Amino acid sequence: MNRRQTIALTPEERRRYLDESHTIILSTIDRHGYPHTVAMWYVADPDGTVQMTTYAKSQKTLNVSRDPRCSLLIESGRSYEELKGLLIRGRATIDGDVEHVLDVLTRVQAKYNPGLPAEGLRAAMRGQASKRVVLRITAEHVASWDHRKLGGVY
Repeated sequence: MNRRQTIALTPEERRRYLDESHTIILSTIDRHGYPHTVAMWYVADPDGTVQMTTYAKSQKTLNVSRDPRCSLLIESGRSYEELKGLLIRGRATIDGDVEHVLDVLTRVQAKYNPGLPAEGLRAAMRGQASKRVVLRITAEHVASWDHRKLGGVY
């Protein structure tokens, strides 16, 4: 088995890492062909699709409307032997349906503010949701690594 296969995350490890990670880095392509990279809060569906909300007039939304290709990156660890990451390349779609935006906003709030009462949250976010869209990223290629699997051999 080659080194890349040795350190790759299994599908279950990828799923768990995606669920448990805090911030994901989204890169879209700007009008000049350069990466536009931002940190985002997100939620992941059971099939690995990543969803996040952003303002309908944001640069990311404009970039995705021009070119849906994008990438997502999560990485953790400080030293080489601790590095763990997930790189997802795929295509984003834009969904402006207010009810779906509210669904994703509610899920994001539950992930990032677990102590926040759920009652009345949807109604409180309705005004915000009307100005936002959902970016839904479907993976076309996934790369992953966990250097801890090398067992100290680098």
